[in-house]
Amino acid sequence: MFLTVCLNPTLQKTLRFSSIFPDTVNRAGSHKLFVSGKGINVTRVLTQLGKKAVHLTQLGGNFRQLFLSLCENDELCVEWIESNSQIRFCYTLLTANDNAVTELIEESDSVAHETEQLLMEKFNALLQTQRFSILIISGTKAAGFSDNVFPMMAEKAKEKGIRIILDFRGNDLLNCLKHEPDIIKPNLFEFASTFAPELIKDNDILINDEKTKEKIKSAVMDISQKYRCSVILTNGSRNIFAADKNDFYQIDVTPVKTVNSIGCGDAFTAGLASALEENMSASQPLNLKAAISEGIRCGALNAGLEKPGVIK
Repeated sequence: MFLTVCLNPTLQKTLRFSSIFPDTVNRAGSHKLFVSGKGINVTRVLTQLGKKAVHLTQLGGNFRQLFLSLCENDELCVEWIESNSQIRFCYTLLTANDNAVTELIEESDSVAHETEQLLMEKFNALLQTQRFSILIISGTKAAGFSDNVFPMMAEKAKEKGIRIILDFRGNDLLNCLKHEPDIIKPNLFEFASTFAPELIKDNDILINDEKTKEKIKSAVMDISQKYRCSVILTNGSRNIFAADKNDFYQIDVTPVKTVNSIGCGDAFTAGLASALEENMSASQPLNLKAAISEGIRCGALNAGLEKPGVIK
């Protein structure tokens, strides 16, 4: 069973346009509302893969019941604590004339000061009463949480012998590494901004020469060996870089026709985690390449659908 955690719940509005013109009125041809956020997307894909997953988050404000109703419609198991923080909205703009996917993100409100303590009490209670095999923590945390919250979760999970997959960046990731997570899965840009910021230019990273590729490979291998974890770097429809302690892989990704790319990374995480759990159930060592292949399959299925974080 999986425990997924995301501390930045989201209501996702997806609007479809034939085209968008700046400085004028643009009317959407269609609009849909989905429950989302990285952890919800992971949970939904795991559920669609036939896995049992519990999602832990914080909720508050006027849209909490709407969020929970949408989760119920998707047959998601959600545990939550009161944060007195409004749930943020994010907006996906799909334009037919250029097949563009544009994401507009609201920053989260700050949670109440007692939220972190309530969250850790709920987290510890779940670990005591449920038998989880894998913990997946995804995405940024809302304002008001300390830098200790993700490392505390990683430490508690390790004490219980639970495998850990982390999908976030920056100080949150750096602070968790001492607990030796099993897999870290930021995308290439997030990894570079955390471990090799000199490679970032104009808010982007381009792997267009062997020198840059070698810098990434060196950083990936260093992190994998130092913290005894597997490292997987997705990069949209481009090649995946991965390391498993002493082995480095560059895995080809076949581009697919994209309807909506939002949630593809989360679908990848869910597919990867599902394969890892099946290895564990069969008492087999992790076949990283096979797990990545399942992640790629799920990410590609998500790309072909309008709803984020789904494979069907």
